[in-house]
This record gives sequence, C-alpha cells and structure tokens, in this order.
Amino acid sequence: METRAETEHQGLTVRQRIVLAAARLLEEDGLEAVSTRAVATAADVPAPSIFRLFGDKDGLLEEVADHGFKRYLEMKAELLSGDDPVQVLRDAWDLHIRFGLEHPGYYGLVYGQVRTGHLPQVGQRAVTGLRGMITRVAAAGRLRMSIERATQVMHSAGVGTIITLLSLPEDMRDLRTSATTREMVIDTLTLPAPKDVGDAALPSRAMSLRTALDQDDTAPLSPGERALLGEWLDRLADGD
Repeated sequence: METRAETEHQGLTVRQRIVLAAARLLEEDGLEAVSTRAVATAADVPAPSIFRLFGDKDGLLEEVADHGFKRYLEMKAELLSGDDPVQVLRDAWDLHIRFGLEHPGYYGLVYGQVRTGHLPQVGQRAVTGLRGMITRVAAAGRLRMSIERATQVMHSAGVGTIITLLSLPEDMRDLRTSATTREMVIDTLTLPAPKDVGDAALPSRAMSLRTALDQDDTAPLSPGERALLGEWLDRLADGD
C-alpha cells in the first residue's frame, strides 16, 4: 500500500515537491519553519537537492513566492478588462488587501523581508501590473501626477495597510481602515472624468500627452527630444 507521501508525490518533479513542501510549511507554521532541513524532510528528498536545484535558500523562497502569488497575479490581470480605469484601481486595491490577509505567509515573504534596493521578482511583477493600471488612468486624462509617483503612492499605501492589519489580532482588525485608506489614495491620485478636454486640469493633460508619447513611436522627435519632453511633462504632472 502506498504511503500518503508517495501518493502526494506522484506525477511531481523533485523541484515541484520541494516548492510545495516549502509552501506548506510557510502557510502552516510561518517563515521560521522553512529551513532547508525541514523542507527536505517534508519533500522526502536529500537536503543537497535543494542547493543543486535552487542555488541557496533565497532561490527556493523566490520560487515559493512565485507559487503563492500566481493566482493573485492572474486575477489582477483579469481586472484590466474593466471599462472604468479608476474603478479598476479600486478593485485591484481590494484584491491586494484580501490576498494579503488570506495569505500572510506569502505576503510577508515578498513584502515583509525588507532589504534595501531589493524586491523579489514576483513583487516587481505586481508593481508592473499596478503601473499598467495607472497608465490607463493617465490615458483617460484622470491622473493628478506622474505615473511613477502615483504607482509608488498606491503601492506604499497598500503594503502599509496590509502590514498594519496583519500586526493586529484578527478580532481587532477593522476592514473599514482599508476602505477609508483606499478612497483617500484614489482621491489623491485621480480626477473626476472631465466633461470635455477643456475641463481637464493641467497635470492630467500633461500625463495624457506623456502616455500618448510613450505609446507612439512615430512622433517626429529625436531620442533626446523625446526624453526632454517626457521630463517636462512629468514635472508638470507632479507640480515640481
């Protein structure tokens, strides 16, 4: 008769077994439980296999993060089908908060291990997705500042909200904190839809032109002229 471990391992590569074992330890017992020895035991593989396949523990944790964030990033991409780019930002915020609270192990693995100048690759992909959403807001003439600044503001606020909520006991978490913060951020970043082009504020018009410039390679500008115009438009958008 097959053991449970043998049944679970059927059809999986050694790499997959190691990632799934590490992910299970992370979700059940936290990051402290994810030692190479514990992972090797849970995956029923020799410990040297981890170093051979992943290089080191950090390499393994990168793949565990990819595994944990996979469905979240897919759902985030699906939001782009929405017609209202500002509502898409709201929906993306709520999805981000929900994922962080439901999967604190994965979330802490990506955003809780602060290292200057470093964000795991899956975290970088999440920020890239957010930047794409904010670019749509800019293209609609509804962004108050540059795309890069708006991306940093919303990303920082979202991560800070989840870290704050996770630091509290579950029975003390007030999810209205998230909704309030979300609306404050949205109001700071976006403008109401203008009735016509003439109603749009200067920052949003600058960002609309900046977005159009980035998306059109046929503009009769040299690379230097394009870079200079982009810098001027960013300054107008940010009010610098």
